[in-house]
Formats: sequence, C-alpha cells, structure tokens
Amino acid sequence: MLFNSLSFAIFVPIVFILYWFVVSKNLKAQNTLLLLSSYYFYSCWDWRFLFLLIFSTLLDYYTGLKMSNSNSTKSRKFWFWTSIIINLGFLGVFKYYNFFASSFAEALLGLGFEVHPALINVILPVGISFYTFHGLSYVVDIYKNRIEPEKNFITYAVFVSYFPLLVAGPIERATHLLPQIKRKRNFDYYQATDGLRQILWGLFKKIVIADNCAQYANMMFENPDNFSGSGLFLGAIFFAFQIYGDFSGYSDIALGTSKLFGIELLQNFSFPYFSRDIAEFWRRWHISLSSWFKDYLYIPLGGSKGNTWMKVRNTFIIFIVSGFWHGANWTFIIWGLLNAIYFLPLLFSNKNRHNLEIVAKGNVLPSSKEAFSILLTFALTVFAWIFFRAESLTDAFDYISKIFSSSLFEIPKFPKMGRAKTTILFILLMLIIEWLGRENNYALEKITFKWKKPIRYAFYYAIIFCIFWYGQKEQQFIYFQF
Repeated sequence: MLFNSLSFAIFVPIVFILYWFVVSKNLKAQNTLLLLSSYYFYSCWDWRFLFLLIFSTLLDYYTGLKMSNSNSTKSRKFWFWTSIIINLGFLGVFKYYNFFASSFAEALLGLGFEVHPALINVILPVGISFYTFHGLSYVVDIYKNRIEPEKNFITYAVFVSYFPLLVAGPIERATHLLPQIKRKRNFDYYQATDGLRQILWGLFKKIVIADNCAQYANMMFENPDNFSGSGLFLGAIFFAFQIYGDFSGYSDIALGTSKLFGIELLQNFSFPYFSRDIAEFWRRWHISLSSWFKDYLYIPLGGSKGNTWMKVRNTFIIFIVSGFWHGANWTFIIWGLLNAIYFLPLLFSNKNRHNLEIVAKGNVLPSSKEAFSILLTFALTVFAWIFFRAESLTDAFDYISKIFSSSLFEIPKFPKMGRAKTTILFILLMLIIEWLGRENNYALEKITFKWKKPIRYAFYYAIIFCIFWYGQKEQQFIYFQF
C-alpha cells in the first residue's frame, strides 16, 4: 500500500474516523487500533513478513524486560547480545548474505579458485532496516540505563510498527515516541490541518517532482550510450531531485499522516540542498539515520575526540556503514566513502560544526559566498549520487567518463524534451517555495499564511490539480528497497 495510492487514501480516513469517533475516549483502544491498522498496512506488502516483524517486536520487548529484571551484569549482557545478534542476523541474511557470498566467490576466483556459493532467492522484507534500528536503539538505551523498559506490549508494538513510519522511517527513538503513545491524545484541529498541508507538499514532491524526474534519470542511467555528456549531466541532476522529492516527500507524508492521529514524528529532512558544506548536508538529510549512527556508532567509537587518526577512522567507519546500510552493493560503499572524503577537509580545519543555522537566516537572498558554497556542495552531492544510482561500479565509472567527454558542451537532446522542460520549471518552483519556507519545519508550514486567503487556496488547489494530473500511475518509493 503506497502512500501515493488510492488504497492509502481510503485506508487513512477509515482509521481516522475509527480513531477519533469510535475509540477516542479509550487510550488502550486507540493504541490497539493503531497496532492492528499498522499490521494490516504492512501485510498489504507481503503478509508472510508480518510474522518476522512480530517476532522482532516480541524479541526486543522480552529482551528489555529480562535486562531490567536481571540481577547480574552477565545476565544483562547475555540478553543484550542475544537481541543484537538475532536482529542483525536477520538483517544480514535477508539483505547482505548474497553480497558477501558473491564477493567471497569473486575474491577466490581472483586467486585461481572457482567456487559457486549457494545464494538465497528471497525478496527483502520491506522496512526491515528501519524497524530493526527501532528495536536496536530501544535495547541499547535500556542496556545503558537511559530508559526503563516498556511493560505494555501493545504500547511497545505501536512504537515499532506505527504505520506512518514503518516502511521507510523516520527512525524513531523510544524517548521521543513512547511517551506520546502512552499519553492520552485529544483531537487538535490545527495540528490536523497542519498535517494535511504537509501531506499535500509531500505528495507534490513525490508525484510531480520525483516521479517526473525518474523518467529521465532512469532513461539516462539505463542507456548512457544513447546520450551526450550534457544529457548525462542533466540526468544526474534529475536523479538528485528524484531522490530528494521521493524520500523527503515520503517523510512529509509520514509526518503529516501522524499528525492526524495526534503524534509528532522526528523531522527527517531540513532543506539539505541549501547546505553550505557536506557536514551541514548530513545534518539536514535523513536526519533520523544520521543522528542514529552518531549516537549509537560514532560517539561510542570516540566521535571527534582523540587524535587525528581516530577522528579520520571514525569518520570513514560512519560513512561507509551508512552507505552499506542503504544496500548490499559496492556502489553504496563508494558513495559512503566519497562522502567521508568530502568531510575530511572540514574535520581537519575544525569547520564541521560551522554552519548550524539555516543559510541566509532572516534575509531574502544568500550572499555570493553562501551561494557559491551551496552550488559547490550540491555539485559534490550530485557526483556522489551517480554511484548511489548506478547498478554497478563499472556502470558508474562508465557514466562519469561519458559525462566528461567533448559532448558535455553540446545542447542536450533526449525524448520528451518538452515535458522535461516542464519538469525543470516544477523543480524551480519547488526550490523557490522551499527557500521561502526554509526557516520552518517544512516548506508550507507557515509561508502561505502570509498570503491573502484567495491566493493561498488557489495555490493549494493548483498543487492538488498537479498531483492528480501527474498521479495517474503509482510509482514505488526509492527507500522502500532499503
């Protein structure tokens, strides 16, 4: 059940009506409804993997209770490592087994030994990387005595399986989400309308921006020999906006949908393409994952403390692991490695924490220095996205080599040029709206209230028209594959 599907448009109002008009006076009934709705939502993908989700939930719930009740450090460690090994074991088998088996076979072949490892032919359970990280953070926080275990199973199960965040985040923390699930929730009209605005903007970014960009990005990445260097350069930019519109659009829909039920989720994007350096970019892109790796991997490794070697080591570990989290392919590892290399000059010069505020705060336009920094950071990001999008390293290097050819300076030519120009205009419109709303949590949060009512509603209806005009074909979200 995709967020941009008719079935989801029917599903959410039904749950909303039951939630606020049938069980609103009973918190336990509300949470039970959310849990059952979430399990139904997940089963629409593949009901067989619902049992894996429930098993993972039961494992971490029981582990939390056993660690809390343990009287010895040895017992706490046993339950802690049991949960960690089983959770990462499932993730490893479903997501990484074939990668390691194939890579091992290729390495042996290079030494003159030919082996044919047994590979597993199974689809990746949707959302497994996200709900596994939910459970892991919960178990680690209990083990470190940061939180007490949740004793109500339904409450904990909603924390793991809550349908707006289940398949692609944001990756929530128990300290943020569990208190909201345990607290009585009353309908808030302003919160609900704010949620609808965020859903509207998310659908625009997904359907009008990402899905249109996908046509050209896919065309060029799948057949680079058919296009000039300038066309491939444009294709890389199309992919940059495809993945941004796709994933930030998903996050806006998730956060907006959650607001309809009185629950606030963690912000996952904060205008990353307006970043002035790569460190700022990673504070604004997939924020919940970046902060998860910082808190549960980077800081335990020593963070930015210690000597230069330790800082460099920790930087490469965090970015390479982040790349590997995205997928079992060397392309993702190189993508992470590139971002680590981008980060090093900031680390060496102690400038990785310089741009903490949004660019040009309080000003209409950025300074020339800020504009140059934004363009440079975006260019570096687009170059790294080529590896993220390519099917293999060979494809990535081939794509890059074709960009940096004499045809880079030709006027790009490809099918459906007219529609491509329209897509570029929509991208520019999105960037203008996001620039105007960059000081808020999402672009439409407050800026439209500065407009006269007829203009504001004309703008909303124009967005709705564009969504219906371009939304005739449902397209998968990119991050569902992770």
